[in-house]
Amino acid sequence: MASIPSNDVSENGHGNGNGPSPPRAKRPRAALISAAQIRDEFAHHDPAVARVNNGSFGCCPASVLEAQARWQRLFLAQPDAFYFDGLQPGLRRSRAAVAALVNAGDVSEISLVDNATTAAAIVLQHAAWSFAEGHFARGDAVLMLHYAYGAVKKSIQAYVARAGATVVEVPLPFPVTSPDAIITEFHAALAVAKAGGRKVRLAVIDHITSMPSVLIPVKELVAICRQEGVDKVFVDAAHSVGQVPVDVRDIGADFYTSNLHKWFFCPPAVAFLHTRKGGPITSQLHHPVVSHEYGNGLPMESGWIGTRDYSAQIVVPEAIHFVNRFEGGIEGIRSRNHEKVIEMGRMLAEAWGTFLGSPPVMCGSMAMVGMPCCLCIESDDDALRVRTMLRKDFKVEVPIYYNSRQVKVQEMAKDNNSDPVTGYVRISHQVYNVKEEYERLRDAVNKLVAEGFTSAKLRPAEKIIYSTEVWTVASTIFYGACTSQRRTVKMQETLA
Repeated sequence: MASIPSNDVSENGHGNGNGPSPPRAKRPRAALISAAQIRDEFAHHDPAVARVNNGSFGCCPASVLEAQARWQRLFLAQPDAFYFDGLQPGLRRSRAAVAALVNAGDVSEISLVDNATTAAAIVLQHAAWSFAEGHFARGDAVLMLHYAYGAVKKSIQAYVARAGATVVEVPLPFPVTSPDAIITEFHAALAVAKAGGRKVRLAVIDHITSMPSVLIPVKELVAICRQEGVDKVFVDAAHSVGQVPVDVRDIGADFYTSNLHKWFFCPPAVAFLHTRKGGPITSQLHHPVVSHEYGNGLPMESGWIGTRDYSAQIVVPEAIHFVNRFEGGIEGIRSRNHEKVIEMGRMLAEAWGTFLGSPPVMCGSMAMVGMPCCLCIESDDDALRVRTMLRKDFKVEVPIYYNSRQVKVQEMAKDNNSDPVTGYVRISHQVYNVKEEYERLRDAVNKLVAEGFTSAKLRPAEKIIYSTEVWTVASTIFYGACTSQRRTVKMQETLA
């Protein structure tokens, strides 16, 4: 669909006809947005920073921020009227809009929460109770991807592992060459999880992994879970809405969550959790923050967790209005972002003599690009320090991933000089990005290579090896690995 229709639920925001009015009434579709208007919508971004990291925190246009501010003022002007008459109708409008966006069967299947991490806590909390109350046997398995989001991994440990679950990880390869490679590893890990007659109670599957960023064949993995008797499937799709098409009925998971503030232009923090209608587990799910609505269903519990700012959750229709100003609506945005991020990724890979971390078909609006091996990124700490240096010294904001060779059966990917690549940047493309930002990233890394920089220079002094013998050997290896690459960079600079 080229645009998302407005929902017909309480468009005036009134619960009984006497409540507060919403910030904006229903209105006709605006003309297509221009390049100048896009710049105006994101003029609040720091112009000094090349922000090629939409994936971490998303973005919100000025028009949606203005709508949010009107709701905030409405609450502050008369809080009682807002809470009693305006809040729930406003949330229902947003829930209905999300239901239409992801093809949910009914608005009752959609609960609004702060973020995907909260949604994970809701699902995992129920699984922990099932172990504690004897519905699951100690030792039953929970399956998750090795590249599951860090907070979700810790939630799995905090909730279900502590309650007695056996946690089995799917050791995904990276770089990855095809969806089949992931499916093969998933089958193998599922066999491990079922070994000895164990029941697999829950599979946690990412739709798009965060670091490294890879589009997972989620529909196929859900189908495998159904075939293999996995009790429940939870899809952590924190990055999906706005990056890839989402049809929750077609995917078929029991639980599906996605943030709306990452790729759908909502202010932080708002996400949704979809639960399939009519399932016996639906009434047993509860928000981790217990408030007065406890027991009245997850949508109501999530819609009232005490006094707080709910405005981000109410302006989803305004975000929909914003995306519908673009040619092709959200589908057009997704398509253009994908094309641009692949184009920019290939430009960086060519400049650095490396490659994309996954084929374009396994990318949405984010792509992994190998960094020059001579930067010698050898740990997560190295990656973070180089990222911080790029931010502070070059005004470039981009996450860096250290490939720690966790999948031992996979040979390390090598660059054009046959040297192993251990560091990758994760670039994003959103409507506000321009080519010059990626060129600044390219030039910053090339400058570091030309100057002989290595991540070792950023390490704390006590972690640097001072042994003359070891340093001589290391320097020899480093020089051999990097000389040809530096010659290439210097030649490019000369030609430029």
